[in-house]
Amino acid sequence: MDFNVKRLAADAGTFLSRAVQFTEEKFGQAEKTELDAHLENLLVRAENTKLWTDRIMKQTEVLLQPNPNVRLEEFVYEKLEKKAPTRMNNHELLGQTLIESGNEFGPGTAYGNALIKCGETEKQIGGAERELIQSAAINFLTPFRNFLEGDFKTILKERKLLQVKRLDLDAAKTRVKKARMAEARAAAEQELKMTQSEFDRQAEITRLLLEGVSSTHAHHLRCLNDFVEAQTTYYAQCYQYMVDLQKQLGSFPSSFSNNNQSSVSGGASISVPTIPVSASLPSVSAGRGGSAASGGFNELRSSNGSRKARVLYDYDAASSSELSLLADEVITVSSVPGMDSDWLMGERGSQKGKVPITYLELLN
Repeated sequence: MDFNVKRLAADAGTFLSRAVQFTEEKFGQAEKTELDAHLENLLVRAENTKLWTDRIMKQTEVLLQPNPNVRLEEFVYEKLEKKAPTRMNNHELLGQTLIESGNEFGPGTAYGNALIKCGETEKQIGGAERELIQSAAINFLTPFRNFLEGDFKTILKERKLLQVKRLDLDAAKTRVKKARMAEARAAAEQELKMTQSEFDRQAEITRLLLEGVSSTHAHHLRCLNDFVEAQTTYYAQCYQYMVDLQKQLGSFPSSFSNNNQSSVSGGASISVPTIPVSASLPSVSAGRGGSAASGGFNELRSSNGSRKARVLYDYDAASSSELSLLADEVITVSSVPGMDSDWLMGERGSQKGKVPITYLELLN
């Protein structure tokens, strides 16, 4: 019983000593031991890592699930360690609606068949989206969350302990300064040595943990690569699904009879782009310099004639003076005096307008 009372009294005395030291530091009435610059920099980096890891994780969750109510529901299920109910995503819901409407209008009709095909494609995209979310959750969000809830909490715990050891050290320094009697001074100096040793040991522990943040950055970089790869796969799948759908819709007749009156559409046809998913964007410098392509364009300009050119990439006209382009189509191009060297005049039937040479490949 006496031992417990003495222990409680000692703990109360230590707590009071720390509180007094902390208060006097705040009012500028006591000196404060500063951490070395390297340790301070490590602490700042750890705080920034925590801040931005949290922001990246939350914004990724918003990207993968824009509905805040669904995110909240999933969070609750996660905390309760229960599996959230499976629900169709927006693409799957749209796909289901399109299929049902197509069946209503009749799979044998052009419109009904088109609705069903669109619905099936939307469902495929929904499935790809589900795979993306699952991959991102496992390979990207989970490691980020593990850092916040594991490693960083350990860092915070050791950092708080370092602060306590620092307060004990400075309180001991204050007692040495205030000691008047030789015996009291000797006891205070002995206590100072002990608190200094404990502070140094805790500072080293904290430093080692903080330096481990470099490994965290390396790990998160690998996770980021995994996330980008998952997105690449997702967008490639979506692109291929839509290209296939576009080809199917392009085979449908462009005119339909309505009440025995023929209503012909404007003759617009569906063009399927053939840009590979891995193709890079056109280089700003393409067609310039001493390349063979550049030589061909220079020859065209000097001859003031015209040539056939294949379009490499889709291009949307930015103004009425420009001509929109579709990948793989062939147009006629010519040079106009005074025109910027990066542009040519393009013609497609009766349509005419400026086109960027970086989107063209001259044909022999």
